[in-house]
Amino acid sequence: MEHTLQIKHGLVHDAVRREPYLADILVENGKITQIIPASEGGAADKTHSLAATADGRTQIPDAAADGRAQILDATGLEVYPGFVEAHCHLGLDGYAIGFEGADYNEMTDSLTPHLCAIDGLNPMDESVRLAMEGGVTCVAAGPGSSNILGGAFTVYKTSGKRIDDMVIQKKAAMKCAFGENPKRCYKDKDTYCRMSIAARLRTMLDKTKEYLARLEAAGDDPLKMPAYDPKLEALIPVIKGEMPLKAHVHQANDIYTAIRIAKEYQLGLTLDHCTDGSLIADDLAKEGYPIAVGPTLTHATKYELKNKSFSTPGDLAKAGCQVSIITDSPVIPQQFLPLCAGLAVKSGMDEFEALKAITIQAARHIGVSERVGSLEIGKDADFVIANGNPMVSDTVISYVLINGMITFQR
Repeated sequence: MEHTLQIKHGLVHDAVRREPYLADILVENGKITQIIPASEGGAADKTHSLAATADGRTQIPDAAADGRAQILDATGLEVYPGFVEAHCHLGLDGYAIGFEGADYNEMTDSLTPHLCAIDGLNPMDESVRLAMEGGVTCVAAGPGSSNILGGAFTVYKTSGKRIDDMVIQKKAAMKCAFGENPKRCYKDKDTYCRMSIAARLRTMLDKTKEYLARLEAAGDDPLKMPAYDPKLEALIPVIKGEMPLKAHVHQANDIYTAIRIAKEYQLGLTLDHCTDGSLIADDLAKEGYPIAVGPTLTHATKYELKNKSFSTPGDLAKAGCQVSIITDSPVIPQQFLPLCAGLAVKSGMDEFEALKAITIQAARHIGVSERVGSLEIGKDADFVIANGNPMVSDTVISYVLINGMITFQR
């Protein structure tokens, strides 16, 4: 069913241009098809046209006149891209439930790359609704950090009942973890120290390379095929560079170990948490791996968190790193993602960089920037419309839209 929406006279913060601008936005069938900056009187300003479409249109036709379009009057309101969370466990940890809803860590095996978040996600959990109402329209959710290899993260939109209909990318990244969490969880089983974590990860990568070589050598001959191994099958996209490792790293030495292993095997890599990032910011800028910082609005509950600070994302951005800000929900409730960005601004981060850290940089971090993270022609029509800056605590969100549909209205 076709659906057309016009957002009229809003102050647009598109996460591409530093300065906001008054504009009308046309949405057709869940996609942004035109953005026309406007003069104060509301007429199209063709000298700043961002959005002449393929057919050359430079003004949004008034489709409301014949009832073809839904009109959302954003006069006096500010229009932002839907916020994007680059690392969380939303939908994998039941709200106010406890063990029965805790589906983010498999604690019986430290090597579980064959798991996938989609099989544990519950989009009807109350936490998903609260996230959406807080303006978080897209998240990357996946296994926790108990395991050296935890499984695949899934990227999904925060509106719907059936996760299959909400997914943007089923397997976006392969979770791996360094440092205290695997040590603590498996110290009485098979992993007592950091050297063991690195060695066991390398062993799995080596086995996958050998498994892949045997598969390729076998061709179509079933007699030459290696015995099926679901764990190694799950790691083939990682070895091929088609799926990045999503590394849980806090301490500087663990960050460097993740980078070392990624270079050894020529793997894609993102650095998630990066608590010690400020201490090695120049090095990380040279390396160029995407970084997600957080959760910061919590107590330092273990030694590797002792350097957590809201100044870290700003320090890394100033050094030239690609930085996202994360809640790691449920560690911080997902709806407080923009508040975390605001606290980063309070600690010295440039405000535009903080906005990008919860929009376009987060989308790049999880590999979905072609669809979400900024307000541009052809992208998904995910919006947060508020009476001010959502990174400021007293701002009120008036509307949230996902795929061009109003999912929340105050």
